[in-house]
Amino acid sequence: MILNLFRRSQTRETIERLYGAIVAQARQPVFYTDFHVPDTAEGRLELLMLHVHLACRRLGAAEGEVRALSQEVFDAFLADMDSTLREMGIGDLSVPKKMKKIGNAFYDRAAAYDAALAETGPALAEALSRNLFERYHEAGLSGRSSALAAYVRDCLAALGTQADSDFARGRIAFPLPRAEEATQP
Repeated sequence: MILNLFRRSQTRETIERLYGAIVAQARQPVFYTDFHVPDTAEGRLELLMLHVHLACRRLGAAEGEVRALSQEVFDAFLADMDSTLREMGIGDLSVPKKMKKIGNAFYDRAAAYDAALAETGPALAEALSRNLFERYHEAGLSGRSSALAAYVRDCLAALGTQADSDFARGRIAFPLPRAEEATQP
């Protein structure tokens, strides 16, 4: 019994480190300045969902206990969203409805990104454009979604090379987004 308590504490710390790194990556200023993702609550949520999906996708491809971290990272994301909604002043009766929308949005995006990643060509850029820029559709943003698609593929490659033991210790390393890609037409 005492070992289980210690184990839960270690897992919680691991998840906090993993989720903290995911949030930090999604908040990189370059996404908002050079990639022109709207710096709004919706834009920040879209980037967070993208990075949670990338991390969960990699963790889900692992074996054993590391694979289970995927669900725990997703649960941390949901707990964070619940807390954020409450901090924003959303009433207790409205939070479950908003959480259902967030959960559905996450699964919709995950399915769209997975389908796009299975293809070559512009499918990923189109999915990113739909989710990150559609409401703010401006001329010239299609190049930004192509650059963001290249970044997503870089992330998958980088996460794919990381050892499962790193994830088990709460370490996840995303590549730095390359601003020069975002500024090219």
